[in-house]
Amino acid sequence: MYLGTFHSICLRLLEDFREYTRLKRSFTLFDQFDQQYFLYQRIKNFREIEDAQLVMGDDQTGRWRQSEQLLKWLNKVSEEALDPANLETAPDLEIRALAGCFRKYQELLLENNCLDFSGIQYEALQLLENHPDVLASLRAKFSHLMVDEYQDTNTIQERILMLLAGEQQNLCVVGDDDQGLYRFRGATIRNILEFPALFPEGKCKQVSLTVNYRSHPGIISTYNEWMASQNWSDGERSYRFEKSIVPRDEEFPAVSTAVRLSAKDEPGETDNWHSEVLEFLLSLRDKGDLTDWNQVAFLFRSVKNHRVLDLARFLESHGVPVYSPRSNMFFEREEIRLMIGALIFLFPQFPKVRQWAAGTHLAIWDYYDHACFKAFTDELRKPENKRMLDWARPLAKRHAVLTQTADYAFSGLFYQLLQFPLFSRFLDETAMQGVDKGRAARNLATFSKLLTKFEYLHYITVLNPEYIERDIRNLFNQFFRFLQDGGIGEYEDEAEYAPKGCVSFLTIHQSKGLEFPVVVCGSLEAVPRKQHTALDELLEDGGYLSKARFEPLDRIKHFDFQRLYYTAFSRAQNLLVLAAQERDGRGLGKSPSKYFEPLFRSLPSWRDTDLTQLTFEQVKEINLKREYSFTSHITLFENCAEQYHFFKELEFTPVRTSPMLFGTLVHQTIEDIHKAVLRGEEHIVTPDAIEAWFSTNYTMLSKKERVYLAPVAKDAALDHIMRYYRRENGNWDRIRETEVEISLVKEDYILKGNVDLIRGEHGTVEVVDFKSEKKPDMEKDRDRLRQYQSQLEVYAHLIEERTGHKVSRMHLYYTGEKDGNPYVTFAKDDRAIGKTVARFDDIVNRIESGDYRMTARPDRLCEDCDMRAYCGTKNWNFRKDE
Repeated sequence: MYLGTFHSICLRLLEDFREYTRLKRSFTLFDQFDQQYFLYQRIKNFREIEDAQLVMGDDQTGRWRQSEQLLKWLNKVSEEALDPANLETAPDLEIRALAGCFRKYQELLLENNCLDFSGIQYEALQLLENHPDVLASLRAKFSHLMVDEYQDTNTIQERILMLLAGEQQNLCVVGDDDQGLYRFRGATIRNILEFPALFPEGKCKQVSLTVNYRSHPGIISTYNEWMASQNWSDGERSYRFEKSIVPRDEEFPAVSTAVRLSAKDEPGETDNWHSEVLEFLLSLRDKGDLTDWNQVAFLFRSVKNHRVLDLARFLESHGVPVYSPRSNMFFEREEIRLMIGALIFLFPQFPKVRQWAAGTHLAIWDYYDHACFKAFTDELRKPENKRMLDWARPLAKRHAVLTQTADYAFSGLFYQLLQFPLFSRFLDETAMQGVDKGRAARNLATFSKLLTKFEYLHYITVLNPEYIERDIRNLFNQFFRFLQDGGIGEYEDEAEYAPKGCVSFLTIHQSKGLEFPVVVCGSLEAVPRKQHTALDELLEDGGYLSKARFEPLDRIKHFDFQRLYYTAFSRAQNLLVLAAQERDGRGLGKSPSKYFEPLFRSLPSWRDTDLTQLTFEQVKEINLKREYSFTSHITLFENCAEQYHFFKELEFTPVRTSPMLFGTLVHQTIEDIHKAVLRGEEHIVTPDAIEAWFSTNYTMLSKKERVYLAPVAKDAALDHIMRYYRRENGNWDRIRETEVEISLVKEDYILKGNVDLIRGEHGTVEVVDFKSEKKPDMEKDRDRLRQYQSQLEVYAHLIEERTGHKVSRMHLYYTGEKDGNPYVTFAKDDRAIGKTVARFDDIVNRIESGDYRMTARPDRLCEDCDMRAYCGTKNWNFRKDE
């Protein structure tokens, strides 16, 4: 069964049928920031396109703002599956300019072997539309399709879905048009409202689910009233399925469960408002049934504006912890400010070189100077930080007049800084406990990812005297500045959407699909906001979209506004609170706005409500099972649990991941051979074809990893593959499947692995794992072979449990073996497999319980580990041999 988001399933299709797409192996997948930064670094290519300023703004707009606008429109072309050829012949200058920008963007993606988020679906649609044999094979595989949250789908997703459904049309979509929130991401509410019309009359069966099993009737009545009071028609048709939600059949307490929370302040003041919110929360805890702050969620239109941030700071300063991972507070956190301050201290030339012209000033420099540099130097003067001062001062002097290339870059300095108590305190066991679950450690891990990403994007491996000033400017003036402007989220645990001990501050969009005992809905000063632009209108009115306009332009902002707050109100289980810092319209505008005024005034004050009569549910636990594989998790943990903790659990990013280029190259090319055979194209597997696959794989791998093989090593890798070809040629019919991803859902976790299968005797299968090395000595390398055998035993267990195939034998195939038998074969021993899986279970239990203690430090691994400086000063708590 295929299970996933549209994007993940489309990505799986692209991986499975990559040879039919423009994508090469080892392609880079962008997130939104990667995509915008990619455009920013290449904005000159787009500025040269005729009339491009009509799409992205003129040069006075600034490169970052231009890249932001460009990003929006390029994604629009992908999400709407617009035809570039049609756009290129448009009579409108803006449309032709958009076509030129899209064409250039596609060229740059192809040249760099990259794929962006919206492009995943665009490429999948091209695959299905242009390759009927691929579509036919997928239709044969998928007999039934089901889609959840269908109100949030877009045009391209509908087209993909209808292609896959084919003539069988065994299709079920589930959704609530009242919760369609993602127009700004390309979603269109018409997909669910017009779904029945896609089929012949009477063909589509419609089932209404109108019972709310979550909320108290008073809450349901409140949001029913909200929806009923709105205008959903343009005079000719309604843009909503008519419905009225009803509560579950149960007895409920006779008490108001929808109330208002309000206070008034003088303009610019917040004392009354902040105090009222705090008093409300304390009353819930002291007089009511509240047992954990995580039972309360505040929902806002945005959590990044100053009013929300000020409230969060106030509550935290008065003992109410706030969980708000998307509030733009990443750069405010102490650990991040100190780390940035430390980097500035280590490059004392920064204040001089940051000005690219006399009189220029960036707002972020004030943040650097006061919040970061001063905070760090204040700490540096303290006696307990003398060791760090003694380390940092001579290094800063060296960097100020760097004369020789260093053997490190910014990320290397980051890992050195972790050894000192100012930073190591964020990583110790005590810091990992408590309310914030190691938030500071995870923020530092995110910072390591940002630094390594910056170095990758700017081709920095070490500090170089020739480029150091440029690199410093790029890091602080551009990279960090754009991240701060755009906002960067803090760590979010998918398995715990409402961390214990914290009140949640979430956007309404974040809260979608979740439920909370108490919901405080803020942002009641909001009014409907226009989202479309003149270029949107041009695309719709010009007939460039696949369908004519659906909703009236002047009503769209109202429809979206009404759906947004319906979603917010319906998150509440036991108590819904409409909260407003009341203003009469002067200065910042009226609060609550006229859109909420009638509903807000109709509710009783929380002070007039007997909170003791309310019972609050506990926040439901989400039992998300984590995935574990043998090589990526178990072997790493066994070799060094501390490495596992930092690089897997906390997700620190190594300075240099040592890519096994040789082995990966051999594996990828052997997989190309196997895929051709499995496609029934054994005849194309020739030495020339293998050399071509090998060359392409090497080009793409080395370009992505920026690691290269010496000619002799490259020739040796090709020899491995040709030797395999010569040995196996004529026996290709034994291949059953290649690089099969198999997962098994166990009681507490998911076991995963990738295997190659060949046909065995008597209807069995045999597992093969390729090793791009010489066959080891069976005696001297007994321990290593035993570890490999354990891995094969796990794979055999996966195959038998998941697929029903009987595994008869397991093999290691050594492609480096020149003259002898390249196989090392193990008979399958069910008792040995049982012991291996039991050991696996034990290790997973240790990981899940956070037990990273070791019996000793694995010195052989420390030399190449980025955490060695930290570990060298750590107070170890070793576990005794068992």
